[in-house]
Amino acid sequence: MTDRLMLLDTASLYFRAFYGVPDTVTAPDGRPVNAARGLLDMIAKLLTTYEPTHVVACWDDDWRPQWRVDLIPSYKAHRVAELVATAPDVEEVPDPLEAQIPVIRAELDALGIPIVGVAQHEADDVIASFAAQSGMPVDVVTGDRDLFQLVDDARGIRVIYTGRGMSNLEVLDEASVTAKYRVLPSQYADYAVLRGDASDGLPGVAGIGEKTAATLLAAHGDLAGIRAAAEAGDGMTAGIRAKLLAAADYLAVAPTVVEVVRTLDLPDVNARLRTPDAAVTAALAADWNLASSLDRAVAAISARS
Repeated sequence: MTDRLMLLDTASLYFRAFYGVPDTVTAPDGRPVNAARGLLDMIAKLLTTYEPTHVVACWDDDWRPQWRVDLIPSYKAHRVAELVATAPDVEEVPDPLEAQIPVIRAELDALGIPIVGVAQHEADDVIASFAAQSGMPVDVVTGDRDLFQLVDDARGIRVIYTGRGMSNLEVLDEASVTAKYRVLPSQYADYAVLRGDASDGLPGVAGIGEKTAATLLAAHGDLAGIRAAAEAGDGMTAGIRAKLLAAADYLAVAPTVVEVVRTLDLPDVNARLRTPDAAVTAALAADWNLASSLDRAVAAISARS
């Protein structure tokens, strides 16, 4: 059995489960457990299909780090709800989902899947650091295109993309990223900086869309090369040059926001799959009406143990 590490973008998955599984799925006391149940079914499918030997549930200890906001104030700003004038920013999480987070953490614990977050960093950074520091091939499970920047055939890092739903999973390697976006994975962060990303509140360079961004990267290699060419007035039209120069302040800081952190000091966790404790999973299943989904996840883990 060849070792392979699977990194779960946990919030991405449980949000998808929450909206994809009816809220009529409830615990014995009537509380919704649709996100918790759906996440178990996702885990069972992922483990059965891709057969990892190690799994880590990567967590958003800080979904909107201040150091990123300081550089680009619009970063994820549209996802913020001000509870009261003096309250800290919180991500808009529906109350029925918020109530399920302890259940989700409990089920991951029961399955023996370690939960790892790092202060002042997003799950993306945790994923990137595990991928960069892993000595085995890595599958990154996410609905976030930003993580395409991690794809690396030489190191066996690929993305299992959930953006089209769990029934239409896409496995992205270097060739598929390049075919889809006309840039290499190593260029993807610069590509995202140039074209912007409304889902993350990144404005991009006004007037530079996906096609132009890809063309510029093909011609100049990376963002540094593009900026140098713009400053020199070399290798691009006057119109494109003017747009790039007008966005100089944004281009100076955006890469730090968009590029994932690969150098976090990660805790030493045992991510190897091992058969869960039957008494623990039975009690959790009874408490939260998770029996069939939990059984499928346990079976998928036991088959890889």
